[in-house]
Amino acid sequence: MASSPERLDDTDVKILRLLQQNARLTLKEIGARVNLSSTPVYERFKRLEREGYIRKYVAVLDVEKLNMGFTVYCSVKLKQQNLEKAEVFAATIKELREVTECYNISGRYDYLMKIQASSMRDYREFILNVLGQMDEVASFESTFVMDELKHDYGISI
Repeated sequence: MASSPERLDDTDVKILRLLQQNARLTLKEIGARVNLSSTPVYERFKRLEREGYIRKYVAVLDVEKLNMGFTVYCSVKLKQQNLEKAEVFAATIKELREVTECYNISGRYDYLMKIQASSMRDYREFILNVLGQMDEVASFESTFVMDELKHDYGISI
């Protein structure tokens, strides 16, 4: 179980902010920016990882260069809201490479998914051959991204 944010001191917060900006910084580089040597920075890293503040390290890829720049937000309503149907839906969605994010939400729809595709045609194939074939799905609504104005990968801490 992760610790509460109250256990973080100013140096921990500085380290987390630096990592969100560039996770490839060396211990030495981070240490220089937070006024610590590499050893205490390493110990803080290990504690932050162990306590769940740092979940993983990733590379942010360019969706346009990889021909996956067609972004769609798809709101999904299930036929029934029960544990079994929700678990089947969740297990299926977790395996779909096109779905990069999925949230259980409140309101008119049950889920909000972010889908990356190469084109409208590619997305249409996904709808017809994958999402539209799922027995649990009652309806869905697609919202197409025309332009990205802001996309932060970190959180404000």
